[in-house]
Amino acid sequence: MSETVVVGRIGKPHGVKGEVSVEPRTDEPERRFADGAQLKTENKRPGAAGPAHLTVTGTRWHSGRLLVRFAEIGDRNAAEEARGTLLAIPLDPDERPEDPEEFYDHQLVGLAVVTTDGRAVGELREIVHGSAQDLLVIATDGADVLVPFVSALVPEVDVPGRRIVVEDLPGLLTDSGAD
Repeated sequence: MSETVVVGRIGKPHGVKGEVSVEPRTDEPERRFADGAQLKTENKRPGAAGPAHLTVTGTRWHSGRLLVRFAEIGDRNAAEEARGTLLAIPLDPDERPEDPEEFYDHQLVGLAVVTTDGRAVGELREIVHGSAQDLLVIATDGADVLVPFVSALVPEVDVPGRRIVVEDLPGLLTDSGAD
């Protein structure tokens, strides 16, 4: 069974022939938006009609933005209608990013979270992707705790071992520095 992973979001139309800007949500835009790639459409505007899949027919970078042409979007009106649509791909659960320091969200959600001294903290509930850095949302007994997903605070991610190790700095995992 494969997971569905969001790899981009359609933005503004560019020109009159249906080309759109795409906000990539992948570290591999050249791979995910290659000519011929089939992308599943998700999160369309309420009541919006449109195809369940889009086929990439061309991409280019312009002023720092990724511009994409899809076979199913032929003019500016169709491009405007597609604005805000999430683009996803099926992904084998065993597939890994090329960089060993990168992970897909679905690989991490549900992993046990422990401190560097082995104390159980909770379970990873979600990853929030921010503009500056990603945050781990850890479900604990008391409430959700947010931990910046940086190597100084998260020194180890052990997907096969089903755990994430976090550094318990004062105030990070509890309201105060005292346990």
